[in-house]
Amino acid sequence: MTVHFIGAGPGAVDLLTLRARDLIAAAPVCLYAGSLVPPEMLEICPPGARTVDTALMTLDEIVAEMVRAHRHGLDVARLASGDPAVFSAVAEQMRRLETEGVPYDVCPGVPAYAAAAAALGRELTVPTVAQTVTLTRIAARATPMPEHEGLAQLGNAGGTVVLHLAVHRIDEVVDALAPSYGGDCPAAVVAHASRAHEVVLRGTLEAMPKAVREAGIERTAVIIVGEALAARHFPDSHLYSAGRWRGP
Repeated sequence: MTVHFIGAGPGAVDLLTLRARDLIAAAPVCLYAGSLVPPEMLEICPPGARTVDTALMTLDEIVAEMVRAHRHGLDVARLASGDPAVFSAVAEQMRRLETEGVPYDVCPGVPAYAAAAAALGRELTVPTVAQTVTLTRIAARATPMPEHEGLAQLGNAGGTVVLHLAVHRIDEVVDALAPSYGGDCPAAVVAHASRAHEVVLRGTLEAMPKAVREAGIERTAVIIVGEALAARHFPDSHLYSAGRWRGP
């Protein structure tokens, strides 16, 4: 049988893709992180499905659940918050499944940064202002960052910077980016994007630490920094330009 790694999106159930919904509805086993996946999403599971909260489980325990289900001929819906392609920790699970000979596939989902940009009502790539989006985090107690991927170094490239898993270190984020972007650069923090208790903070880079502390935001948030957040005077995109050739 198959393990389906499913992008569960940023939280809102109606942001699940149709494919994700159908896979969850058909899987007799569902693994999810209770700290990130809302309970109402589990209502999609079929009656009698085995649901397993992996929030406090080790990698070995999680993989053992999937292998056990496979050997019993059961498909598994493995929910990953956001999109499996970004900061989902599925790579090591896939590697283990390959070793065990367990087939898997991946269903994409709405990433948290896209939900955050939607909450802000902004495009992260604006003509002549920012055409590059850097998705990153900072090193903390988690896995160390690779060499040459320090935030200060990445900030030198310009464009729009999006940080996951970093709001609890907001002061370090500001210290690392301020030399390149300036303290008055537009910045935002979106916590629990797409959910009923969503929190949106807008301001300057240097003002974000105080705003985050006052809002009591400690996790499940995305930090976005860049001029695209406040850009108003920029040329129209060539895509819809009247002067663009549209012949065959």
